[in-house]
Amino acid sequence: MATGQSTQKPTACLALADGTIFYGMGFGATGTTTAELCFNTAMTGYQEIMTDPSYAGQVVTFTFPHIGNTGVNDEDDETADPVAAGMIVKWDPTLASNWRTQEELGPWLAKRGRIGMGGVDTRRLTRAIRQQGAPHVALAHDPDGNFDLEALVAQARAFSGLVGLDLAKDVTCAQSYKWDEMRWAWPDGYPKREGKGFKVVAVDFGAKRNILRCLASAGCDVTVLPASATAEDVLAHNPDGVFLSNGPGDPAATGVYAVPMIQGVLAKDIPVFGICLGHQMLALALGAQTIKMNHGHHGANHPVKDNDTGKVEITSMNHGFAVDAQTLPEGVRETHVSLFDGSNCGIKVDGKPVFSVQYHPEASPGPMDSYYLFERFAAAMAEREPA
Repeated sequence: MATGQSTQKPTACLALADGTIFYGMGFGATGTTTAELCFNTAMTGYQEIMTDPSYAGQVVTFTFPHIGNTGVNDEDDETADPVAAGMIVKWDPTLASNWRTQEELGPWLAKRGRIGMGGVDTRRLTRAIRQQGAPHVALAHDPDGNFDLEALVAQARAFSGLVGLDLAKDVTCAQSYKWDEMRWAWPDGYPKREGKGFKVVAVDFGAKRNILRCLASAGCDVTVLPASATAEDVLAHNPDGVFLSNGPGDPAATGVYAVPMIQGVLAKDIPVFGICLGHQMLALALGAQTIKMNHGHHGANHPVKDNDTGKVEITSMNHGFAVDAQTLPEGVRETHVSLFDGSNCGIKVDGKPVFSVQYHPEASPGPMDSYYLFERFAAAMAEREPA
C-alpha cells in the first residue's frame, strides 16, 4: 500500500521492510540510503538532531511540521557534519526566517549527502513506528521520480539493524584534542574557558559539542579521547574525573572494548559521569544489562523523575536501547526513571562519585532542569582534591 499528500509526481520514496510505501517530495541529496526509522517529537532543534552522532544509522521522522523555518548556521552543529541518514517531514521545508540563518536546510543537506523527504503523513508514519517498532527502511530521492519499489523493499529488508552494531567507532574522533569552548552567551557567542580547571578526560563515543561546552562551563579542563582509548590511555592523563559520552549503536557491541576501559577507571575511584550511551556502558561495566526498546525515546519533552528528590525534570532524549533496571547489581541504585514508561534513566554507585543518566542534560529543554548534573560532577572532583 502507498500513501502521500502531494498532487505532483513524487520525487522521493520511503520503503518499509514490511512492504509499505510512502511517497513525497525530495530535498537535499539524491540517491538511496538504508537505515532504522525513528521519530522525534521536539519542536525545535532539527539541525542539532541531524548533527547528533547518536542518530548514526537512523532516518528521523519529525513530528513537528515546521522544519526549515530557522535555517541552519555553523554555531548549532553538534558535530562537523550531519550524522543522521536522512529526514522525513510533513511539509516541504519552509524558507528560513531567523537572524542567525546562514543557509537554507535543503542546500545544506545536499552539500552533506543527506536525503530529505517532505509531503508525508508523519502522524500515520509515527503510529506505525510506535505500533510495529522502529522499522528498517530504504529512503530514495530521484528528481525524475523513477523508483524500483521491489528493490527498495529488498534493501530495507537487507538492512542489518542496530542490534549488535558498534557505530561509535564510525563517529568518534580520530585523535585526542583539547576543548575549551563554553556555553553560548549573548552577545558574543561561545566564550573560551580560562584558568585552572578540573582535569577531565571525555571519552568520545559520539560526543555532542554542547556536552563538552557544559563540562567547560562547569570548570573542567577537557581532553577528548577516541572511543578506542584504553584505561591506561585515560589514566595517563592523571584525570580528576572521567566523562563517558553519548553515541550511537548497540551499547553491548561498543562495550566489547569500552567496558574493560571503564572497569579499569572504576578501580581507581575516580569520579565518573556518563550520558546516554555512556550511561548504558557504565551500567554494563557494573554488571547490568541493556535491552533494545520498541521504538526508543527521541524528543525534547520527556518527563523524568529524580528518585532522590522527587522532582520531575523535562528532558531531551535520544536512545533506542535502555538499561534493564532489574539487572542492576547490589550497590548500584536507580536514581531516575521515565514517567512515560518507567524505563531506567539514571544510576549511581553507592558511596562512590560514579553516576550517569540516560537523557541529555546539555540539551536543556527545561531549560535549566538538569544542568545540576554537571555541577554535581564538578563537586565530586572538588571533594576528591587534597586540601
